[in-house]
Amino acid sequence: MTENFDENLIKQRMDKTLISFQNDLNTLRAGRATINMLDTVLVEAYGSKVPINQLGNINVPEPRLLVISVWDSSNVEQVEKSIRESNLGLNPMIEGNLIRLPIPPLSEERRIELSKVAGKYAENTRVSLRNIRRDIIEDIRKKEKNKEMSADEKHKSEEIVQSITNEYVNNVDKILSNKEKEILEV
Repeated sequence: MTENFDENLIKQRMDKTLISFQNDLNTLRAGRATINMLDTVLVEAYGSKVPINQLGNINVPEPRLLVISVWDSSNVEQVEKSIRESNLGLNPMIEGNLIRLPIPPLSEERRIELSKVAGKYAENTRVSLRNIRRDIIEDIRKKEKNKEMSADEKHKSEEIVQSITNEYVNNVDKILSNKEKEILEV
């Protein structure tokens, strides 16, 4: 490593990309209930769109059931409406301030569809990682061109950047593989 090159900066940027990818995957339903399933659902409340978790507690009492305890009873119908319109395939049942969301088993067709969505998320993440690599390598080449770095340092730095990129792309592949197994598991 040279003084002109910050490995930690690359890893920080790539870590953020990986975390974003994992958050995207957490919103995909894999046949059992998780509180992350509702992360993408926004509810029209108090004059703006807010995430469900800001309007009530979300619990998973059983593997195939989500329960939302809405704090303000005036928001119950809006929460229910947002869940119905969310395209998650859930059918909310209201009991006072509680909303029960039974999670139906996934059809084989839906599992394959979700697996493809996970693959798209993974490919977008790989592209983001490669963009980070490209930006860093362009910076390294500018430094070499401006005589801030020797050709040997440039070559060594590019190898390190490529090695880090490969490591993160492999992590994406492993995470995707695990998620696909989870989705396709009956």
